[in-house]
Amino acid sequence: MMINTISRNEKLRSQMDATLNSDNLFSTILNQLLIQQEQQNQKTIEAAPIMNKLPSMDSIELRHISQNDSLRYEPVSPEKLNHQLKGKLAGMGEAFVQAGQRYNINPALLAAIAIHETGNGKSRAAIVKNNVAGMMGPNGLKHYQSVEDSIMDMARNLSKNYLDKGLTTISKIGGKYAPIGAKNDPTGLNNHWVSGVNRYFNQFKV
Repeated sequence: MMINTISRNEKLRSQMDATLNSDNLFSTILNQLLIQQEQQNQKTIEAAPIMNKLPSMDSIELRHISQNDSLRYEPVSPEKLNHQLKGKLAGMGEAFVQAGQRYNINPALLAAIAIHETGNGKSRAAIVKNNVAGMMGPNGLKHYQSVEDSIMDMARNLSKNYLDKGLTTISKIGGKYAPIGAKNDPTGLNNHWVSGVNRYFNQFKV
């Protein structure tokens, strides 16, 4: 009788130990899950301010439009342009400003193109034909009565046939104005048109 009682007590103790071990295991797993959930919530809270700092699509679009509009007329002093202009372009800052105002195009862009096209007023086209923009006619390079006439014609052409047509960056303008591989560019100077005009344009904006 005593032996049976001891045996039953040992079985009961084993069952209780197993139950306690199961409870401990469940508690351990539950605690781990709670800790993981808290960590995940903390990461979400920390990430929220970062997401709030990201620019919206609206702001990106507005910034893009603003950059394109920089090729439209913006005030610039003739003196600032004249500081860079040499050769046949010397003293033509006022002419660039007037052309820019008339055709709603940035005078700095006009001056940058003229500098690049003429080697800053030193090209034969500029000296002999007063052509400071590489403008072509039926018989080749156009001849102008004055440099001012050439500047005004360049502004008209760029505004009407480029900016008004959606070519609103220097890169896009270059693809049409000075296309790479053009027949009238046997030495490949057009390869450097976009980078050259950009460089001079940015110098005027400093």
